[in-house]
Amino acid sequence: MMQQIRNTWKELVEKELAIYATEVLGTAEALQGAPSLTVQKPPKPELGDVAFPMFAYAKSFRMAPNKLAEILRDRLSAKSDLPIGELLVAGPYLNVRVDIAALATEVHQSVNREGDAYGCGDIFAGKKIMVEFSCPNTNKPLHLGHLRNDAIGESISAILKANGADVLKVNLINNRGVHICKSMLAYQKFGNGETPESAGIKGDHLVGKYYVKFAQWEKEDPGVTAMAQDMLKKWEEGDPEVLSLWTLMNGWTLDGVAETYKNTGISFDKYYYESNTYMLGKDTVLQGVRKGVFYKEDDGSVWIDLAEINLDKKVLLRKDGTSLYLTQDIGTAISRHGDWPFDSLIYVVASEQTYHFKVLFHVLEKLGYPWASDLHHLAYGMVNLPEGKMKSREGTVVDADDLFEQLTLLAMSEIKEKERENAVGDVRATSEAIALGALNYFLLQVNPMKDMVFNPSESISFSGNTGPYLQYMGARIHSMIRKFSEVAKDYEGIAFDGSLLSLQEERELVKLIAGFGEVVQEAGRDLNPSAIAAYLYELSRLFSKYYHDHPILKAPSAPLVRARVSLVSMVLQVLRNAYALVGIPFLESM
Repeated sequence: MMQQIRNTWKELVEKELAIYATEVLGTAEALQGAPSLTVQKPPKPELGDVAFPMFAYAKSFRMAPNKLAEILRDRLSAKSDLPIGELLVAGPYLNVRVDIAALATEVHQSVNREGDAYGCGDIFAGKKIMVEFSCPNTNKPLHLGHLRNDAIGESISAILKANGADVLKVNLINNRGVHICKSMLAYQKFGNGETPESAGIKGDHLVGKYYVKFAQWEKEDPGVTAMAQDMLKKWEEGDPEVLSLWTLMNGWTLDGVAETYKNTGISFDKYYYESNTYMLGKDTVLQGVRKGVFYKEDDGSVWIDLAEINLDKKVLLRKDGTSLYLTQDIGTAISRHGDWPFDSLIYVVASEQTYHFKVLFHVLEKLGYPWASDLHHLAYGMVNLPEGKMKSREGTVVDADDLFEQLTLLAMSEIKEKERENAVGDVRATSEAIALGALNYFLLQVNPMKDMVFNPSESISFSGNTGPYLQYMGARIHSMIRKFSEVAKDYEGIAFDGSLLSLQEERELVKLIAGFGEVVQEAGRDLNPSAIAAYLYELSRLFSKYYHDHPILKAPSAPLVRARVSLVSMVLQVLRNAYALVGIPFLESM
């Protein structure tokens, strides 16, 4: 709504500038050299809600910018068909002060009418967008890096849906390759028939233990690296013993990962498995050799020359005929477009893989697939710990399950310390919801492109710019509305009156609520959940100040109580809608 207001006033000011230029200068063409009229936000609320700088246009009229602003104000104010609002002059700016009563009434009607859909738009209506994220290896459990990937993928999918897209969330399970064989070899060497049941740990943790063991073994005996490559060759040849062990250990890992997904609120519409797509990739690469797109070296390996995109050359098939990540990604992309012809496929993968995706997209383009131009890499930065970078092979990663449990226990401790057990009901379930809100908000409040440091104790804080703080705002408002419902009959027949919302905080809250849809659009266009996170914090912080400084249920008159309760209800609806876009569970009580 605020964007619509800004656009409407911009058109009016531009039109009036052209009319004035024709009257004074004889033609509106005199303004063609000036840049497009910019729309800004005044630095202080008392200066209005929308600002148009007059610097560039004043030069054409050979007058001071403030004088031009005054002339435009007077000319526009004399018109009878203007939108409701007040024109102001602040130095070289022509400003507009929105009629908050009219805006509040419109917002109130929209929020009540649209409910959970308030803020949704249609900028991607009719578009089929596939989002790939998570993509775990079946040789270890999920870690903190996966959690950032999952949070971004889940949030981006929700934001795209809110903007009208038909979204398909997909996950590629990397269940084959040398790295998988390393865990298998170590298990053969050191496992002694150990199972998740006998060890008393999740299957993904058990398999990950042997991946770390292989790294230690490899340091002592570098020859085992060749053994892993030989095992991969046997796997691709269908060796029964290798396939049996692979099936067993993959099952352990996938069961464990599925449990982690359930706990962290991650879901997918379709799974792809590298073991099912790599052969299509190999066949496609060999077809590319026959077409002259790729070439073979004397040792039998297949390569592509990347000079066309200012890169060197890249191997697509090893000399023993086994495939690489790139090979299977070629097959997976082709398979996906055949299954669900998308308008866009977004790969949510760390920025470390930027080179990989440049090559993948180029290869598919050279193979003649027209949809190769519809592939996009959403590269996100690394997530590290205060003490430094994580390393899977050395076992120094932050395990996703352990981190989630740590955050849950911290939340439980906070609830017990404040003696809120009876208020929240199920302490464990509430603590898990708080942990999830803390985790997702901390991971998403940073622009995906930037590296970040995850600090568990900071993320779980109930004050400051955190998920639990936002959840507390929602719980506080819900409690207030519940109290109002007990006396709501006393206010029957009293209609909402937006003109009573005259406080500056009320004006700002109404404008923020009115602008929610624009933030959702921005987050969708930029594939940036941090825009939603920043909006959530701004709305919550402003509401907290308003709640602290002004009575709501005890406002001096019944109509004012009704108006303020309605405003607070709108805030809650928008909070809940925004929570859903960044994976923050709504809690009625904390």
